[in-house]
Amino acid sequence: MKSDIDSPLISRLYKIVRVAVRVLAVMMVFVILMGVVDVAWTIYEKLFTPPKFILTISDMLATFGAFMAVLIAIEILINITVYLRDDVIHVKIVMATALMAIARKIIILDFDKVEPSYLYGTALITIAMSIGYWLIHTMPSKKHVE
Repeated sequence: MKSDIDSPLISRLYKIVRVAVRVLAVMMVFVILMGVVDVAWTIYEKLFTPPKFILTISDMLATFGAFMAVLIAIEILINITVYLRDDVIHVKIVMATALMAIARKIIILDFDKVEPSYLYGTALITIAMSIGYWLIHTMPSKKHVE
């Protein structure tokens, strides 16, 4: 008896998904390029509007947030390309991307405007993701286990 995985319908659906993932990769490259343009424009605006050549702390934090957003987009593109290459979602890479997103959120956070419960929640998410990443990172991979 033929398994469901070998059926022509499943095979065609799988090919459609692979095309969709490739389209997502192309769109992500566009998002990355637009993010780089946005970062450059933000820096240009901050440097050439009065007072010229002065960046305030809030300007720098906004710029750092924009940089981190571009880096997160690059990480997502890496996730997409790894999926295309291996047909597997690598949890370690996804968790590293999530940790970067959490770091971005913490970097741009205005501690004077958030509730303590929001900070506690962010701290718990950061700790949980860090522990999860550490556990996945320290687990032996199947390649090395006999």
